[in-house]
Amino acid sequence: MDGIEQAHGERALFRAVSAWGVESVHDDLAVLDEPAFHALVVTFEGRVTAARLRHVVHHEDRAWAGALEARLGSDEPDHQASTVAQGAWSTSLDRGAYERGVAAIRDDIARGRVYQVNLCRVLERDGADGAERDDLDRLFADLLVDNPAPYACRIDVEGHVDIASASPELFLAREGSALTSAPIKGTASTLERMLAKDATENIMITDLVRNDLQRVCRPGTVSVDGLLEAQHHPGLVHLVSTVRGQMRDGVRWPEVFDATFPPGSVSGAPKSSALVVIAELETAPRGPYCGAIGWVDGTTGQAELAVGIRTFWRENGREIHRNESASGPIVSGGVSFGAGAGITWDSDPGTEWHETELKARRLLGIADGRHTGRNA
Repeated sequence: MDGIEQAHGERALFRAVSAWGVESVHDDLAVLDEPAFHALVVTFEGRVTAARLRHVVHHEDRAWAGALEARLGSDEPDHQASTVAQGAWSTSLDRGAYERGVAAIRDDIARGRVYQVNLCRVLERDGADGAERDDLDRLFADLLVDNPAPYACRIDVEGHVDIASASPELFLAREGSALTSAPIKGTASTLERMLAKDATENIMITDLVRNDLQRVCRPGTVSVDGLLEAQHHPGLVHLVSTVRGQMRDGVRWPEVFDATFPPGSVSGAPKSSALVVIAELETAPRGPYCGAIGWVDGTTGQAELAVGIRTFWRENGREIHRNESASGPIVSGGVSFGAGAGITWDSDPGTEWHETELKARRLLGIADGRHTGRNA
């Protein structure tokens, strides 16, 4: 398959491109402007991992070519679907803490401090009981079958990043000077269950993204080309808007990130104030969750970066720091997953908690082997 079968071990697998052969790993966004292909992970907290990969195969006409074939697991039709070592998932915010956080954000909104804040929690299963390194390989194969997503990816650079993502959300796509972002705001099990607050929230965040792009795009080129479009995914539906613009001459990747990161849909408005509130209320770092995950090709001037939602990751032995108020241990080396919801004045604490449950239920079920396409 044009060498794609070589993509074992350290590699990066995306919908239309596969790459392997790590040459170097960088923590500086400036390398993205060099004529090379990089798999990129930027954590919500801003830690950059840009892995330069030697071998790159584009396969636009064969989505996910090599991902399932490389296996990413057993070829037996009845292979065990469970992909992550069994055990309970701990959560950085339990229901009580999460609902208190929602109430606190509503108080901040009443005082005029913020308009909207995305409140998240991190779940983790301890990997100390013998989970193998290929857990996330097998999980990624299951995600492609049981929860297909347009920006799903598998990035494995030993000692740096170990990620299996089923992200449905585009943070930034680049084609030459053209930049596109497609924020998701508004989630329900069906379109009929979408609330008025969902549309209001989407419009608010779309305006924030439009302002972000205007900081690096030519005047008059930023436009909203799709507003409040329904996007269906397994088990839920989202409202998605699309914002496009043409970059000014000479703009580099560090400037793009300065203007747009972290993604507006997973931070809030105003973004600077929302980030302060998030730091006050959340008890665990988000890591790759809600960050930027994808690829940048400095040779062709192309890029596709997803918002790191619906994402599993392993910390590769790095210590995780957290606030003393955390409600449960987050153990280095385990597999983590994040879930959150956008909080506005109209938010109900119990409803927002259930939205995080809705977003997590199917994905955790796949990781546990409880939800597969064979018994959906």
